[in-house]
Amino acid sequence: MGSVLTLADARFAGKRVLVRVDVNSPLHPMTGAFLDDTRLRAVLPTLRRLASARVILVGHQSRPGKIDFISMAKHADLLGRLLGRAITFVPDICGDIAQDAIRYMKPGDMLFLDNVRGHADEMSMKKSTLDELNESEIVQNLSPLVDAYVTDAFAAAHRNSPSLSGFGKAVPCFAGELMAKEVSALKMATETPPKPYTVVLGGVKCDDSLDIATNLCSRNVADTVILVGAVGNLMLWASGKDIGEINENFLKGELGDAFESTWNMAMDLCTNHSDRINLPIDVAVEIDKQRIDLSVKDLPVDAPIFDIGLQTMMGIRKHIVDAGCVLWNGPAGYFENKPFAFGTIEILNQCCESNGFVIIGGGHTSSLVSEKRVGHLVGHNSTGGGACLTMLANRPMPALEALEHSANLYSEKLAELGFL
Repeated sequence: MGSVLTLADARFAGKRVLVRVDVNSPLHPMTGAFLDDTRLRAVLPTLRRLASARVILVGHQSRPGKIDFISMAKHADLLGRLLGRAITFVPDICGDIAQDAIRYMKPGDMLFLDNVRGHADEMSMKKSTLDELNESEIVQNLSPLVDAYVTDAFAAAHRNSPSLSGFGKAVPCFAGELMAKEVSALKMATETPPKPYTVVLGGVKCDDSLDIATNLCSRNVADTVILVGAVGNLMLWASGKDIGEINENFLKGELGDAFESTWNMAMDLCTNHSDRINLPIDVAVEIDKQRIDLSVKDLPVDAPIFDIGLQTMMGIRKHIVDAGCVLWNGPAGYFENKPFAFGTIEILNQCCESNGFVIIGGGHTSSLVSEKRVGHLVGHNSTGGGACLTMLANRPMPALEALEHSANLYSEKLAELGFL
């Protein structure tokens, strides 16, 4: 990512600042109560820094048609309680009600506009250019009323929409505290990690994981890439191991149309980067509802592979504990099933013991860090699932590209615009 403006580059006292957050959270299906407030807590540093500004919050919850697609009223209430100050919910996105509420704000006021995904433009302009997004009703109606735009929505930074990447031409745009922290950590993970650098990739998103492995191996960034979970099973298969028809069919079903391209990536890694790749030497399968550990030499087996085995864990320990930097994204298996949580929990323990800077990414693994309350034992726990994967794979990040565009337009004009 190129140069962007951050909150340290300007003074915002009294300014009207539109702040895009990602506080999309899991809700109880019956009561609608928050099951996890991690993403709300993550934006508090930015809101505290903007305490003397007029702050207009924009965010989303789920998407139209889903049971948890609700207004932002509960988010405004909980965020206000976490922040210790009132945040007024406005039941409008960019119409007359929202515009009037913004016009009459006083310094220190905070508003939260309604679920931005309730606006047709937000959901229909995924492939639009910056010029086209600039003409959206959301940008056209809100940009004349604000002095600046701040994005702290890292978890949605890989998506393209008016509220996420449409303000790059209209007003000066800044990265919030969370956004800047996320980008800094993940940029280090893809460019200048302390050595030796160990990357642990797991989970069922094999295409994303192998995209990351290819990016980090082909550019000689990673020293060791440990592959576990479904992606580890795929790599065992690609390396010539027969993992059994049940496991092959599972991988084909999960990948669908992406299977062929993912298989080609796996073969390329086996052929060109085998010196960096670390594969399981034993696995755990489920037979008669029991966990059975098997050497990969004993494969194939007519049973699902649900975890890595003890010997694999012992073998990878030194790569994690003695690393200068560790990146972990994705569980080691079916960790929601208690007998098969061993590998994932042990990787977490090793990451917490590591002497290096540890970066945790991905929805499941990041949630586990929060659930076990060990965030203070790792260097960075990412709030972005898909966004984290996208950045690690060096794929386009529209929200970051919009920040870069804005910096090119406005960085030399901040003084005349009253930000310095």
